[in-house]
Amino acid sequence: MFYYYLTPYLTYNVILVLAAVIPAAYLLLKVYRMDRLEKESGRFLWNLVKAGILSSLIALTSERILFSLLNSSVNSNAFGYRILLYFVIVGLSEEGAKYFMLKKSSWNSAEFNCLYDGLVYAVFVSLGFALWENISYVLHYGLANAFVRAFTAIPGHASFGVFMGVFYSAARLYANAGYADKAKGLEVCAVLIPLLIHGLYDYIATLKSENGSLIFIAFIAVLFFASNKVISAASKNDRYIA
Repeated sequence: MFYYYLTPYLTYNVILVLAAVIPAAYLLLKVYRMDRLEKESGRFLWNLVKAGILSSLIALTSERILFSLLNSSVNSNAFGYRILLYFVIVGLSEEGAKYFMLKKSSWNSAEFNCLYDGLVYAVFVSLGFALWENISYVLHYGLANAFVRAFTAIPGHASFGVFMGVFYSAARLYANAGYADKAKGLEVCAVLIPLLIHGLYDYIATLKSENGSLIFIAFIAVLFFASNKVISAASKNDRYIA
């Protein structure tokens, strides 16, 4: 009898989880299939997804601490408040946590031997982050939220990962060639560029003007188009770096 009453609730939650997982899984598969030279092992890629999930927990802790500090020191109606919120507290916390786990999980791996690899790794970490975040949102807000996030937040995190991965791969290339200073500069770009894009994404998403929604849609369209171009170019120009 208990199971009879519990079944509809369990079924609904399974549907919600699937709705949260499927968009991320689709994008992971797409990026993986475009790896032409030497595909990574399933175990290694799964470890990157887990690293992304862990990065979401690190970011959540950082965001809560920084958000408390922001609210205690800056007027929420001030223009600078939103800049700090989206570009520093959210952008830096999330992209910084992703990069930390990305480098920790892959920089010294023997599998990191192709230029396209860094892009794959960054996208897998980013979508691991998005996967966990999406499950949390969907279980809390319902199926309609899953539909919206499937076309915004999930591909958004993938796009942030694409730009992170391009600079991460370049950093590994220069590090292998002995150019440590250039490698460090590219590592900074691997965090800074996705941070700026992420902050801009959140900032535009919260615009309250009459054209706010149209601007956000246009921004997403440009972001996704650019990301796909970068993925295609990176796949086409892939080469061994180790």
